[in-house]
Amino acid sequence: NLLPDNPLRGPNDRDLGPRWPDMFRPYSQKLNELLKVTSKEVGIELRSGIYASVQGPNLETRAEYKMLRSMGADAVGMSTVPEVIVANYLGMEVCAISVLTDDCDPKRLAPVNIRDILEIAGKAELKLNDLIRQSINKI
Repeated sequence: NLLPDNPLRGPNDRDLGPRWPDMFRPYSQKLNELLKVTSKEVGIELRSGIYASVQGPNLETRAEYKMLRSMGADAVGMSTVPEVIVANYLGMEVCAISVLTDDCDPKRLAPVNIRDILEIAGKAELKLNDLIRQSINKI
């Protein structure tokens, strides 16, 4: 989490969750295994990795990608982490899927167009819908 703020900052409602939720294992191993099994059935290649969440809205520079890689990040985006923090706070089981829309390799970095990124994400949408639907049906 490289975002400048935290969604849990401010007054805490104890009825919703603990003031200091444990983030030792924010993602459900059970749900991750379910996604892995189902992804093979629907023909989607899933990979596991470290997701770094940054503020945006700009895309990263070559130096920023290099820094994120040195910190252990395999992918970078501008979302997911705040939602995972809140879901853990609420006691929910969590899994996350990200579509990688451009190559963030600082050695091969090339200009990108946001329209291209949106097009790639759009192409993944139908397969992801199928993966999610079939996974939910197994729960």
